[in-house]
Amino acid sequence: MEKIIKTIAEELNIKPSQVENTIKLIDEGNTIPFIARYRKEVTGGLSDETLRDLGERLNYLRNLEQRKEEVIKAIEEQGKLTDEILQAVAISKTLAEVEDIYRPYKQKKKTRATVAKAKGLEPLAEIIIEQKETNSIEEIAKEYINVDKLSEEDKKNKDKVVATVEEAIQGALDIIAENISDHAKYRKEIKRQCYREGLVVTKAAKPEEKSNYEMYYEYQEAIKYIPSHRILAINRGEKEDFLKVKLEKPEEKILKYIERDVIKGDTQFTSLLRETIADSFKRLIEPSIEREIRSDLTEKAEEKAIKVFGQNSKQLLLGAPIKGKTVMGFDPAYRTGCKIAVIDETGKVLDYTTVYPTEPQNDVVGAKRELLKLIEKDKVDMIAIGNGTASRESEMFVADLIKDTKREVHYVIVSEAGASVYSASKLATEEYPDINVSIRGAISIARRLQDPLAELVKIDPKAIGVGQYQHDVNQKRLAESLTGVVEDSVNKVGVDVNTATPSLLSYVSGINKTIAKNIVKYRDENGKLKNRKQLLKVPKLGKVAFEQCAGFLRILDGDNPLEITAVHPESYEATEKLLNQIGFDKKDLKNKESLEEIREKLKTINIENTAKQLEIGEMTLTDIIAELSKPGRDPREDMPKPILRSDVLKLEDLKEGMILTGTVRNVIDFGAFVDIGVKHDGLVHISEMSEKFIKNPSDIVSVGDVVKVKVIKIDKERQKVGLSMKV
Repeated sequence: MEKIIKTIAEELNIKPSQVENTIKLIDEGNTIPFIARYRKEVTGGLSDETLRDLGERLNYLRNLEQRKEEVIKAIEEQGKLTDEILQAVAISKTLAEVEDIYRPYKQKKKTRATVAKAKGLEPLAEIIIEQKETNSIEEIAKEYINVDKLSEEDKKNKDKVVATVEEAIQGALDIIAENISDHAKYRKEIKRQCYREGLVVTKAAKPEEKSNYEMYYEYQEAIKYIPSHRILAINRGEKEDFLKVKLEKPEEKILKYIERDVIKGDTQFTSLLRETIADSFKRLIEPSIEREIRSDLTEKAEEKAIKVFGQNSKQLLLGAPIKGKTVMGFDPAYRTGCKIAVIDETGKVLDYTTVYPTEPQNDVVGAKRELLKLIEKDKVDMIAIGNGTASRESEMFVADLIKDTKREVHYVIVSEAGASVYSASKLATEEYPDINVSIRGAISIARRLQDPLAELVKIDPKAIGVGQYQHDVNQKRLAESLTGVVEDSVNKVGVDVNTATPSLLSYVSGINKTIAKNIVKYRDENGKLKNRKQLLKVPKLGKVAFEQCAGFLRILDGDNPLEITAVHPESYEATEKLLNQIGFDKKDLKNKESLEEIREKLKTINIENTAKQLEIGEMTLTDIIAELSKPGRDPREDMPKPILRSDVLKLEDLKEGMILTGTVRNVIDFGAFVDIGVKHDGLVHISEMSEKFIKNPSDIVSVGDVVKVKVIKIDKERQKVGLSMKV
């Protein structure tokens, strides 16, 4: 365990004591959000991202240790365990290295070498590899011809017969070739050389066909420099049969390296061994090393893509809510018509309909008449337009529509990724049993503007759709990572226990889907919860779950004003003492005038001394002060608000040099896509993000950021816009 702690501490650049304490908390069954928020003293204030990385590495390294034990046991059972093997296994840092050590001892399927061994040719292979024998190889090999020694039955079996000198020699060389290919030291060095000097080379599988992969039709790049997005693009191109991919390796260097180790001076065996080394490399080592390196590159690229996807999703989930507004959800389409749903500020559906302002009906007049009527009747403040098919035509229609409204109405383009997945889901059927599937998408689009988090948790995180190649990566890893991102987001914001849906509740620390449903059922049967303690009456929500979830659940008009904050019940006593010290009571948190005074007095608190007096940690005290200063505050209020539009921009309106404001829709390895209000998002390439060198676009921007950009390139034919943030 000490070794694992040391490794993780070095990798994450944190103290071994932080790692040790965190592992203890994880092993006790605490969730990452709970540890991040309420056990800061124990972890030294590690963030939720670092804690998740720590958890993942802990898992990997524990699996690695387990595999090491299994491999040692398996080799020991064969009676072949040596100190050298023990040492090699002990210093292995990856599962791949451990598998390379185990390779020679694995039960093999039938190979040329296993057949040769069954024929008794192993001693001959040893003679050749030792290179000491002075008798000619033919003389030595004669002794291994076994035709006369076999029974009539065995003579019929080719796998048992050594009929000629040539057969004996070839069999012995097959054994040597396999031994060389199984040698862990060689494999490690060959991989090292390939990573240092190898190239990824791609060619067109069908040169005459046009595709998205044309830049890779004649392409090569050093393995050590190739970025992850290119690996994934190449993999996809190969999968779709547009590309042929191979790794070019420093073959001459590799062969010379093995020859130096195997060949001992100039003997009658030298040329035989040279040929055998070349055969071993070409036939056995090269194909498997190529597979391993490509698999390794893919794994690292997928990890990067999953991280980017997670960061983008988190920003989307934590998008600023638009509160207190009546919203019209507008789900654009052509033939089947645009679905409309109006929801009030609480998310309740007021009206819904279908209009046909787009192709082929083009009923602009009828659609306008109907929507103007709804805007007046329901007092609509905003229109949320989904960004899918027919989005721009719908946007032009809406921009024109709001010029004729008596009310002040703005529109916003909303990501509709996953809305159709939600519409047809079991959950949507439960929420809106009497509403048509197609209308549910419009409701979801409207609600996303009011509260992105509450709406997006209803969808499989993979369907949110902000990232790179999310369908190409390991889906299990992606799902795990994204579930973690959703959990962190939900717990960062906190959840109103009296209004939250089961989907939202199920992401709260310590609450699973069953408990989430039980909370809603308890609420329905007994009315609103008045305090957090009542949660203990919910079936299956015991003391352990209560400890994990209580701080993240809010009770907005309950018995205890502390319960509109993230202060944990375990800190109530200390919090009340703190309020008493500055001359206030928890009831004063509900009084606006008192709140101003409380805020001012809290600024004067000496953290170190007060923490000692209250017998709590300094980090916990700092968090409590932040909560009391802004009770019930939503951390998403600090996020950029969506851009409200009232007119539409066409690609034809753009001119190079124009300065525009846009919303970052997606961040990828090579830049960011920004919605500037034309049909397609413009690309800010990484080289155009800053005057300084940028290694990672997400260091500069996040999904949802509102940024100023300059138009630097317009490709009308391909409908592409190049943007720069060097404004």
